[in-house]
Amino acid sequence: MRYLSQRYAMPYKECKGLLTDIGTEELAHLEIVATIVHQLTRNLTPEQIVESGFGPYYIDHTTGIWPQSAGGVPFNANQFQSKGDPITDLVEDMAAEQKARSTYDNILRVITDPEICDPIRYLREREIVHFQRFGEALRITQDNLDSKNFYAFNPSFDIKNEC
Repeated sequence: MRYLSQRYAMPYKECKGLLTDIGTEELAHLEIVATIVHQLTRNLTPEQIVESGFGPYYIDHTTGIWPQSAGGVPFNANQFQSKGDPITDLVEDMAAEQKARSTYDNILRVITDPEICDPIRYLREREIVHFQRFGEALRITQDNLDSKNFYAFNPSFDIKNEC
């Protein structure tokens, strides 16, 4: 959702399209992760639920999918991080992609089941591609800025007044 929200403040068509494409793909990533979680939890016994540390989640959500971090922090709109400044947003996007890649790296360090590892590796690869694409969008945005005022204004908001 972050990228889909950011596209409205993006002044450059090619970057706006990139935000739309990656935002749409990220929704599919959520579906992949939700499917993995569902497949891992759907047939657990009450004993397995307690032993695995899944008990508090189960009490609140049974085995329904409720997106949250590994630390139990629920997903919320604060994670969208849309500042409305293309440079700020793209740098934030690059950081988000690196954080996601690191999370997938950590999952791959502790999971050995190929049925889980294969889709996680795919998601990790996509985070790397997204990072690179956001870098390209940052370059496009920077190339369109006034070199004397490189970081001092928001190109989607601060338009020269011809008066």
